[in-house]
Amino acid sequence: MSEIVLDVRDLEAGYEPGVPIVRGASITVAKGEIVVVLGPNGAGKSSFIKAIAGLVPITGGTVFLDGKDITAAPAHTMVRLGLAFVPQTENIFPLMSVEDNLRVACGILERREIPARIEEMYAAFPDLVRQRRTAAGNLSGGQRQMLAVARALIVHPKVLVLDEPSAGLSPKFVSMVFEMLAGIRKSGVTVLLVEQNAKAALAIGDRAYVLVEGKDRHEGIASELWNDPVVAELYLGQRPRKSGTGGGA
Repeated sequence: MSEIVLDVRDLEAGYEPGVPIVRGASITVAKGEIVVVLGPNGAGKSSFIKAIAGLVPITGGTVFLDGKDITAAPAHTMVRLGLAFVPQTENIFPLMSVEDNLRVACGILERREIPARIEEMYAAFPDLVRQRRTAAGNLSGGQRQMLAVARALIVHPKVLVLDEPSAGLSPKFVSMVFEMLAGIRKSGVTVLLVEQNAKAALAIGDRAYVLVEGKDRHEGIASELWNDPVVAELYLGQRPRKSGTGGGA
């Protein structure tokens, strides 16, 4: 089995004391994988990954990154520990230029490394090159998401965590974003994402978990889960059809 980079065990978390949203969820993410977290609305998916990133208070369980317990690590230290988080909204500075957005994200890098690293991001995301002096708020939805991901990748994270990367995008840009994530995995970066577009996410993922009411209820190989009747029941509320004949009024 591949080396486990992110190991979340029996995580409990929530915004109010005594009112957990995440209720004992456990996942593992191996080095170089794309792992997808699916689930119906209100399942606690976003709260789950925000808790991993230090943004939602954890009341139980543990989070290990590369074997190190980061359960109590403050959110602002996560990037130095090797975990980069891309939120669904407010993931860029809209009044700043594309290049200034990238420069701001370079805070933990050595100054001499920054110019080369910015150029590496432009090489990875060529759509941003023409927009380098443009205010980020004027980018298309897909370009904004590219910039948000580039800002996260620029510091060489071990794990990239994304919350609903395709939310609000047109079909064209949804395809672009998932192609981008597949390319990131090929570069060796480990990816964990929450996504409502189950079909697109499972198409690029290696494994997936289904969360229901804050608990991991099912898992499997991503390519096999789209037609899994258990997923249909948990995710869509559809019960598996029983084989056999017979009818009823």
